Amino acid sequence: MSNYFIKEEKIRFQHVDYAGIVFYPRFLEMLNALVEDWFEEALERPFSTIHETNGIPTVDLKVQFKKAARLGETLTKYLWVKNLGGASVNCGFRFKDAEGNTCLEGEVTLVNVAISKDRNAIKAEPFSEDMKEKITPYIVSES
Repeated sequence: MSNYFIKEEKIRFQHVDYAGIVFYPRFLEMLNALVEDWFEEALERPFSTIHETNGIPTVDLKVQFKKAARLGETLTKYLWVKNLGGASVNCGFRFKDAEGNTCLEGEVTLVNVAISKDRNAIKAEPFSEDMKEKITPYIVSES
């Protein structure tokens, strides 16, 4: 599991609906937090500095909701790289409960973009060689 970026998240009251299960948009917020943590902790590129000159928008997202997650549970969130392109990275993700059951899984494609100084133009910009080196260890070949 060394190729996976892993974080835990406790399901809090703010995440759930009246039935006490995670309201589906909160899962996407948890995914975004996982991506932000990966960039900051593993890739040493925190969002607080990325957005001064660049961005890393989500351009494609596929999600499957497999099992409800409930208030008080702790989820283990996994993220890995399926494909690294010149300016894009396609990541797989999976959220599991304490028993190892998958609650959520899917893939997300992010694109590195340059933002003009006047903020009116955004265009894809290849990852630097340094960034590619930092991303590469998270590539998981699927068979």
